Amino acid sequence: MKKSSEVISARLSRERVELIEEIARRERVDKSTILDRALERYTKEWLLERALESYREGAVTLSRAAEMAEISIWEMIDILERRKIALQYDVEDLEEDLKTLGRG
Repeated sequence: MKKSSEVISARLSRERVELIEEIARRERVDKSTILDRALERYTKEWLLERALESYREGAVTLSRAAEMAEISIWEMIDILERRKIALQYDVEDLEEDLKTLGRG
Protein backbone atom coordinates (compact mmCIF):
# COMPACT_ATOMS: atom_id res chain seq x y z
CA MET A 1 0.00 0.00 0.00
CA LYS A 2 1.35 3.39 -0.96
CA LYS A 3 1.62 6.11 1.66
CA SER A 4 -0.38 9.25 1.05
CA SER A 5 1.75 12.29 0.41
CA GLU A 6 1.48 16.03 0.51
CA VAL A 7 3.30 18.68 -1.47
CA ILE A 8 5.22 21.28 0.52
CA SER A 9 7.61 23.99 -0.57
CA ALA A 10 10.86 25.09 1.01
CA ARG A 11 13.46 27.74 0.36
CA LEU A 12 16.89 26.19 -0.07
CA SER A 13 20.23 27.69 -0.97
CA ARG A 14 21.36 27.22 -4.56
CA GLU A 15 24.28 25.14 -3.29
CA ARG A 16 21.98 22.79 -1.40
CA VAL A 17 19.69 22.41 -4.42
CA GLU A 18 22.69 21.58 -6.60
CA LEU A 19 23.86 18.97 -4.12
CA ILE A 20 20.37 17.44 -3.96
CA GLU A 21 20.30 17.31 -7.75
CA GLU A 22 23.73 15.64 -7.82
CA ILE A 23 22.69 13.03 -5.26
CA ALA A 24 19.44 12.37 -7.16
CA ARG A 25 21.38 11.84 -10.40
CA ARG A 26 23.84 9.45 -8.74
CA GLU A 27 21.11 7.55 -6.92
CA ARG A 28 18.89 7.55 -10.03
CA VAL A 29 15.86 8.86 -8.16
CA ASP A 30 13.97 12.13 -8.12
CA LYS A 31 14.72 15.06 -5.83
CA SER A 32 11.59 14.40 -3.77
CA THR A 33 12.93 10.96 -2.88
CA ILE A 34 16.25 12.44 -1.75
CA LEU A 35 14.49 15.03 0.40
CA ASP A 36 12.14 12.40 1.85
CA ARG A 37 15.10 10.18 2.78
CA ALA A 38 16.90 13.11 4.40
CA LEU A 39 13.83 14.12 6.38
CA GLU A 40 13.25 10.52 7.45
CA ARG A 41 16.76 10.38 8.89
CA TYR A 42 16.38 13.75 10.57
CA THR A 43 13.02 12.97 12.14
CA LYS A 44 14.27 9.63 13.48
CA GLU A 45 17.29 11.37 15.00
CA TRP A 46 15.07 14.12 16.43
CA LEU A 47 12.77 11.56 18.09
CA LEU A 48 15.78 9.72 19.49
CA GLU A 49 17.35 12.88 20.91
CA ARG A 50 14.07 13.89 22.63
CA ALA A 51 13.75 10.40 24.09
CA LEU A 52 17.36 10.37 25.32
CA GLU A 53 16.96 13.80 26.87
CA SER A 54 13.80 12.72 28.70
CA TYR A 55 15.49 9.51 29.85
CA ARG A 56 18.62 11.35 31.07
CA GLU A 57 16.43 13.71 33.08
CA GLY A 58 14.59 10.76 34.62
CA ALA A 59 11.29 11.93 33.17
CA VAL A 60 10.62 8.63 31.38
CA THR A 61 11.48 4.96 31.81
CA LEU A 62 13.63 2.94 29.47
CA SER A 63 10.62 1.39 27.76
CA ARG A 64 8.90 4.76 27.35
CA ALA A 65 12.09 6.29 25.90
CA ALA A 66 12.32 3.43 23.40
CA GLU A 67 8.66 3.92 22.51
CA MET A 68 9.20 7.66 22.04
CA ALA A 69 12.14 6.98 19.72
CA GLU A 70 10.16 4.30 17.87
CA ILE A 71 12.82 1.66 18.51
CA SER A 72 13.04 -1.52 20.58
CA ILE A 73 14.20 -1.53 24.18
CA TRP A 74 17.27 -3.50 23.06
CA GLU A 75 18.15 -0.84 20.49
CA MET A 76 17.72 1.84 23.15
CA ILE A 77 20.02 -0.02 25.55
CA ASP A 78 22.63 -0.30 22.79
CA ILE A 79 22.41 3.43 22.06
CA LEU A 80 22.67 4.27 25.76
CA GLU A 81 25.82 2.14 26.01
CA ARG A 82 27.40 3.70 22.90
CA ARG A 83 26.68 7.20 24.20
CA LYS A 84 27.84 6.27 27.69
CA ILE A 85 24.50 7.20 29.27
CA ALA A 86 23.92 5.37 32.55
CA LEU A 87 21.16 2.81 32.52
CA GLN A 88 18.47 3.81 35.04
CA TYR A 89 16.38 0.72 35.65
CA ASP A 90 14.67 -0.26 38.89
CA VAL A 91 11.86 -2.49 40.13
CA GLU A 92 9.26 0.12 39.17
CA ASP A 93 10.59 0.14 35.61
CA LEU A 94 10.48 -3.66 35.49
CA GLU A 95 6.86 -3.67 36.65
CA GLU A 96 5.93 -1.12 33.98
CA ASP A 97 7.71 -3.16 31.30
CA LEU A 98 5.93 -6.32 32.41
CA LYS A 99 2.58 -4.54 32.16
CA THR A 100 3.53 -3.31 28.70
CA LEU A 101 4.34 -6.88 27.69
CA GLY A 102 1.05 -8.09 29.20
CA ARG A 103 2.71 -10.11 31.94
CA GLY A 104 2.07 -7.91 34.92
